[in-house]
Amino acid sequence: MVESLWVATAGMLLTLGIGTVGYRWLGGLSWVDAVLNASMLLGGMGPVNELTGDAAKLFAAAYALYCGIFFIASMGLLLAPVMNHILHRFHLDRTLDRDGESG
Repeated sequence: MVESLWVATAGMLLTLGIGTVGYRWLGGLSWVDAVLNASMLLGGMGPVNELTGDAAKLFAAAYALYCGIFFIASMGLLLAPVMNHILHRFHLDRTLDRDGESG
């Protein structure tokens, strides 16, 4: 589980970095505003500053879609060990026939 947490955290930091640089260069925002916009999108809240250029708007659209997919993937990565443990906890060691009796 700790390994999954480290992988998800590294992915989140990489994604935040990509978003920050994209908002800084394409959106012309300050570093603080770029981090704010990237983190708000990564958290599912939406952008804060209005973007004017077409390249910046296309980047924001692609980054928003990527953040949504990344969020779902990272939650799957974090919940996989937990769900695996739960499924193994309720696993029956013997096979049952249709009537529920061991066969």
